[in-house]
Amino acid sequence: MKDYPDNMTAEQVRMFRDDVLNIVSQIPCGRVTTYGHIATLAGWPSHSRMVGRTLRYTPGADALPCHRVVNKEGRTAPGWSRQRALLEEEGVRFKSNGHVDMSCFLWEPC
Repeated sequence: MKDYPDNMTAEQVRMFRDDVLNIVSQIPCGRVTTYGHIATLAGWPSHSRMVGRTLRYTPGADALPCHRVVNKEGRTAPGWSRQRALLEEEGVRFKSNGHVDMSCFLWEPC
């Protein structure tokens, strides 16, 4: 990643990226998690935006179930219209406001 917070070294950025990709690869079918949960699991709880950048700009990340990552309110990524369809194909239900029903589909690993 070309831009990263000043408080992370290049090695920490690489480790963060690897952790993010590993965590995303574990999200089970039919479940979602949030950018913030992933950042916390990676050891950088205030770096949820960097999770999104990592998923968007890392070559090969599109082979992971990135569609299972939503914001803390259950909103899908802006500009990615296919994300909702992919989640619905896995049985994820949305509330009337268009957000994932987080009370039923949130995945929080132990």
